[in-house]
Amino acid sequence: MIPHQLKLKNFFSYRSATLDFRGLHVACICGENGAGKSSLLEAIAWSIWGKSRAASEDDTIHAGEQEVRVEFTFAMQEEVYRVIRRRRRGQSSSLEFQIETPSGFRSLTGKGLRATQQTLLDYLKLDYDTFINSAYLRQGGADEFALRSPAERKQILADLLKLDRYDQISERAKELSKQAYGQFQILEQSVASLKAQLQAGETIAAELESAEAMVTQLQQYQEVDRAALAQRQTEQNQRQAWLQQLDWHRQQMQAQTRERQRHQQELENASCQEQNLAQLLQQEAEIQQGYARFQELQTREEEWSSKQNADRDAQQRRSEVRQQLAHQESESQRQLAALQAQLEALSQQEADLAEVLSQEAEVEAGLAQLQEAIDRAQTLERVQLEATPLLQQRGQLQGELDRERDRLVARLEQVRQQHATLSQQYERTDGLRQNLAEISDRIAELEKVQVYRQRVQDKGTERRNFIERLRAHQKAYETQLAEIEGKIQMLQVPDAACPLCDRPLDEHHWDRVSQKHQTQHQEILHQLWVTKEQLAVSEREIQVLRQEYKDLSQKLSEYDVLRERRGQLQAQLTARDASGETLQQLAAERSQLEGILERQEYGAAVRSELEEVDRQLQNLNYNERDCALARSAVDRLRWVQIKQAQLQDARKKKERIEELRPELEQQIDSGKQQLASLQTESELARELADLERYIARVGYNLEEHNAARSALREAQGWLSRMEELRSARQQLPQVQEQIDRLTELLKDRDRDLELLRSQIATVQQQLEQTPDRSREIQTLDRQIQERRQQLDSNLAHLGGLKQQQQHLETLRQQYQEQQQQVKAAQRQHRVYQELAQAFGKNGIQALTIENILPELEAETNRILSRLSANQLHIQFITQRTSKGSKKTAKLIDTLDIAIADTRGTRPYETYSGGEAFRINFAIRLALARLLALRSGTALQMLVIDEGFGTQDDRGCERLIAAINAIASDFACILTVTHVPHLKEAFHTRIEVKKTEDGSQLQVTM
Repeated sequence: MIPHQLKLKNFFSYRSATLDFRGLHVACICGENGAGKSSLLEAIAWSIWGKSRAASEDDTIHAGEQEVRVEFTFAMQEEVYRVIRRRRRGQSSSLEFQIETPSGFRSLTGKGLRATQQTLLDYLKLDYDTFINSAYLRQGGADEFALRSPAERKQILADLLKLDRYDQISERAKELSKQAYGQFQILEQSVASLKAQLQAGETIAAELESAEAMVTQLQQYQEVDRAALAQRQTEQNQRQAWLQQLDWHRQQMQAQTRERQRHQQELENASCQEQNLAQLLQQEAEIQQGYARFQELQTREEEWSSKQNADRDAQQRRSEVRQQLAHQESESQRQLAALQAQLEALSQQEADLAEVLSQEAEVEAGLAQLQEAIDRAQTLERVQLEATPLLQQRGQLQGELDRERDRLVARLEQVRQQHATLSQQYERTDGLRQNLAEISDRIAELEKVQVYRQRVQDKGTERRNFIERLRAHQKAYETQLAEIEGKIQMLQVPDAACPLCDRPLDEHHWDRVSQKHQTQHQEILHQLWVTKEQLAVSEREIQVLRQEYKDLSQKLSEYDVLRERRGQLQAQLTARDASGETLQQLAAERSQLEGILERQEYGAAVRSELEEVDRQLQNLNYNERDCALARSAVDRLRWVQIKQAQLQDARKKKERIEELRPELEQQIDSGKQQLASLQTESELARELADLERYIARVGYNLEEHNAARSALREAQGWLSRMEELRSARQQLPQVQEQIDRLTELLKDRDRDLELLRSQIATVQQQLEQTPDRSREIQTLDRQIQERRQQLDSNLAHLGGLKQQQQHLETLRQQYQEQQQQVKAAQRQHRVYQELAQAFGKNGIQALTIENILPELEAETNRILSRLSANQLHIQFITQRTSKGSKKTAKLIDTLDIAIADTRGTRPYETYSGGEAFRINFAIRLALARLLALRSGTALQMLVIDEGFGTQDDRGCERLIAAINAIASDFACILTVTHVPHLKEAFHTRIEVKKTEDGSQLQVTM
């Protein structure tokens, strides 16, 4: 994959940016921390794989924006492709994939995001993890492989090659192997149980024939009793019908008796009501006279109520008119006061304007002085326009001269510091070689301890695996024990069925089944006890191994510190050898810089230009002070213009006041006249007088009205008496008619009661002739029920025997099938065991690493030969002989690194910093190439973020030299740094700056 162009819109810190990679071979991405350097690389990964450091894709959108868009164009296998990924905030992403054709880009986009992503990966043949581990060399990762132990190196290779999927397959195979073994044990027990059940079912045929004969006999007896029961039930049903008819006649007689009593009570009530109505009609004359008096009083009260309403309305209107009249007076007084206030304000304004107009002569003199100052300032500004470019040029030249001096001073200070530091280091390194020898001996001893600790760890792992197997067996035994104990409890129940086949057990079979379960119970208890003992022993072994591992780890706590110290001592010794020559060079450079600064032998051309500019400024006779004084004089006289504007405004306001004064005085006189006429001549005043006269004419008297109301309340009783009289006239005929109707109903009820007495006597005669069969029916029914229970018991026994016979046949088929299943489970257990071993660490994974190591070694040596001018060679050793005598020695797996140079093969730790860096860089780059090739694509792009800031000057030089040595193998190499002075080492730079408008890019070539 070769990048061509990257366009960003609202991606992280970028608002809008375009980076064209065409023409870039080796480039440096530089800028301060947080400027957005890493975001460029993340944009490539996000456009292709949709992955970034953001927690959610919405976080990739620039703050305050709603949509992000990244367009990435790249070449691969002589074709040009373009990927466009978009996303709106709160919505899903969209992805477009295109290929360049002579007529433009043609779409390869699929139906939906997933389909397009898969199409893109099919073309690219590179997933995200492989890209990160191959094309991207992250900070601090160069020496990661070389400094690890052999086991850790294997793990790094396994992680990069994604061999963990084989671990998952191996674990799955182990689980399936355990399941198959567990199934084998269950099936084996089931086969033994089926065999015992088949042997116990040989006596069922004879029991079945005896049970069928007993059932036939019981069914015959049952038919005879059922016929006798049916005859008795028919006779008893007839008797029951006569009894029900007798009860019904008696209930009817009771109902008719209650009905007659109710009619008799209603007749007595009607007769009493007739007497009361007749007495009321006899008082008719007295009631008529009282009612006439009530009507007269009611008419008088209505007349007083009418006068009361008229008087109340007039009183209310009089109050409203008085309020309106008072409001109009208040409003007129308010308007008059406002007009008088306006007149007083005009008088005050007129006095203020007179004071302003008195300054007119002073303003005229000031205007003349202002014009003279403006003319002087304009003349000086024309001279300033000619002098300004010369002044700017002089400032630039002086700045260049100062920067050159500052650069020389900074270099002199740096040389002095380096000289002092190297002198101190040179003096402190006298006893380094003896310290290095002592530390190397101690490291050799600790490496032996480390090998022994690894053996202890392996032993602990083997013991833990054994404990897991024991716990699984313990759980299985406990489950079997619970099942057997449940079956034993079932057997303790009287007349319990067989817990296996659910058929009844006689004493012989019960003894056999019980003895069998007790035997199995004891065997499982013994196996469970043995398992627990093994668990206890293994736990104690684990504790011993843990303590030993802890003690060994304590001894090894200083191992890494000693290795680091050894490397530091080696680096210090190497630096000591080069320090002498460097000190001489620094002393010479320091003397030279001090002489240049003392004699000012720098910037000769700039000094000449500066003298020429000073001469031209002198010819112009320009003085910045004169210009400033002229501008200051103009500013001081600006008040005259303000005063002139105030005078003009005052004249206009005075004319306006003279126009308004007569009009206001006229309005005040008119308001006073209107207020005086409001009390006598207004329409409201006339309406108030009319209302006073109307109230007097109505003549309402409250005391007389209350007396009329009291008399009306006293006569109110005659109204109710009159209503009762009218009701009595209507009710008397109705009551007399009701008395006649109730008399006839009493006669009808007497005839019905006589008929019911006759019917009851007839039914009682029929009952005496029909005998009661209930006791005989109960006896027969009890016999049938008892025989039914006996018959059901025999039928159940017969059904159980038939079911047992069918069950035995089913058991024979199951016995044959499970024998085949036992063989299949054994075979599956063996197959999954072999698969677990094949896919484990020592199977396919180890074989894959062994097969890839020659490729890695060849690629590493190819790169290393170019970095070291064929001086270094590396070899990966996968097996070595264990320590001990020749007879007991054996080969053990390892992954050691042997490095050879012109002096022979030496350990990695003995090489200098520069050599170690080239070795690490070659291994890391070879791993990257190998990963890319395994994914099916060539590695043509390389991004290096090896941490320039953590390297000293020599380290940075080594890294840059390594990059230049491998540059011809790649189409594009990008390095990332935030160190300013290192960007000068690269001819092509991509500078990233963060501004208010987001991060900005600038390519310098």
